[in-house]
Amino acid sequence: MLASAFILGLLGSFHCVGMCGPIAFMLPVDHNNSLKKVSQIFIYHVGRLLSYAIIGLIFGFIGKQFYLFGFQQQLSIVIGILMILFAIIPQKTLNSYSISKPIYRIISKVKSSLGKAFKKKTYDTFLTIGFLNGFLPCGLVYVAVFAAIASGNTASGSLYMAVFGLGTIPLMTTAIYFSQFLKGKARQRIQNLIPVFIVIIGLLFIIRGLGLGIPYLSPSPIHDHVSSEIECH
Repeated sequence: MLASAFILGLLGSFHCVGMCGPIAFMLPVDHNNSLKKVSQIFIYHVGRLLSYAIIGLIFGFIGKQFYLFGFQQQLSIVIGILMILFAIIPQKTLNSYSISKPIYRIISKVKSSLGKAFKKKTYDTFLTIGFLNGFLPCGLVYVAVFAAIASGNTASGSLYMAVFGLGTIPLMTTAIYFSQFLKGKARQRIQNLIPVFIVIIGLLFIIRGLGLGIPYLSPSPIHDHVSSEIECH
């Protein structure tokens, strides 16, 4: 599932560039010092990964509660269905029911803080910009959050989101250096692949939740193993 996190981040970063690209383009990096510029971009990405890891930690904890009550398999199936619905429902419909609407005030404060951070060029500024950037609403982040919930524990949820963030780094870095490179038909084609891949991930979660006894892909329910051991004894 970690591989799916990285690929989701990698493909999804074509969408992320459209959403967060302006932030990447406006980073107050030092264009006269290549080494300093690289370190500033690195710290920016560290900030983003940190925010993603925290988000994964929170939602992984929520998923753990379902696991403790024995609903992990049902949760995996529900998450898989939600992912598929997210991929096939038209974007305009999703926007009209945006889950970010109830927290617009918080988002407004995040954007305000970002505006202030752009006026500085210290290293902690790049960490702050990256950290705040990670909390801005994004459809692909929501999909990754679904997976973090289904992971069943805080560590796995945090790791899933962090690996998702790692997948976004190559293209986000390219956006900073070569903004023109990300335009054209190639970008559109890759964006068209994103819903397909989300559907595949959703199906994997559904299969995992069904407990078909397939090693690694769809393990048998825990209670089945326990019953088998009791019968053996």
